[in-house]
Amino acid sequence: MFSGIVLISPKVHINFIKWRFVNYGVSAFMVLAAIAGYFINDINYGIDFTGGTLIEARCTTPPDIADLRHQANNLGIGEVSLQEFGTNEDILIRIDRQDRDEVAQLGVISQIKQILGPDVEYRRIENVGPRMGQELISNCLQAVLWAMLAMLCYIWIRFEWHFGICAVISLIHDAFAVTALYTLFGLEFNATALVSILITVGYSINDTVVIYDRIRENLRKYKVTELDTLLNKSINDTLSRTVLTSSATILSLLALYFFGGDVLAAYSLPILIGIAVGTYSSICLAAPLLLTLGFKVRKEALSPAEEKA
Repeated sequence: MFSGIVLISPKVHINFIKWRFVNYGVSAFMVLAAIAGYFINDINYGIDFTGGTLIEARCTTPPDIADLRHQANNLGIGEVSLQEFGTNEDILIRIDRQDRDEVAQLGVISQIKQILGPDVEYRRIENVGPRMGQELISNCLQAVLWAMLAMLCYIWIRFEWHFGICAVISLIHDAFAVTALYTLFGLEFNATALVSILITVGYSINDTVVIYDRIRENLRKYKVTELDTLLNKSINDTLSRTVLTSSATILSLLALYFFGGDVLAAYSLPILIGIAVGTYSSICLAAPLLLTLGFKVRKEALSPAEEKA
């Protein structure tokens, strides 16, 4: 009888606790890379944060993106981003606002329209002011912080405070790892970047809770087992499920990245990296940190016979 897919054999036993300090070093390197990239390259904020104009246009024939980009850059109006959007006839244009007022920005839009030609349907033209961008940055930071605080409280109530602290540390690590992608490679940091960070945090905490559930179950079953052995057993017990779930999601994101076009590729790449890093942190950080943080089996949970044993 078919009992499901087993990606990793139950006989496999990897000593994650033994290599925990190596994993800590790798994680510290990722966090430091994100911080260094911020000070070296800063963050390439999109018009969602800095202010600017977004134009979505539909042409009668597929446009020559390279030629249009060349013409737009020769106008001397600042950074102009052009990319295909949806079908081959659709084009998405982002214009940096810089220090222009409303009248000057309208003149820039007119210049872009002249480049595109007369037979173009403008489906959307949106303006974002710099003040709105600052408010958006503040709201984004608050959203991430409140989400992590809520998860800390949830894990603390459901398990113990050690679990909550370790889970939040691994989530902060995941957020920094995704941010490193933007700071090191200069990708545009816009509203979709925040979405990718929140998806990474949510996906990572799901895997972490599964491992923590198994740890709690094994704490009740093996009360006299050493903590490092019990943590290793719990991680290996859930390893096949964690890797299988993440692999299925990563395969879907790879399809979006390679076949979904430029817009979906830019959206799926951070999520792809985030889920991979989130899976790593759930296995190699969230559980081993319990041992490092000094979590111990409660002695009052042991029966007299177990104490004697």
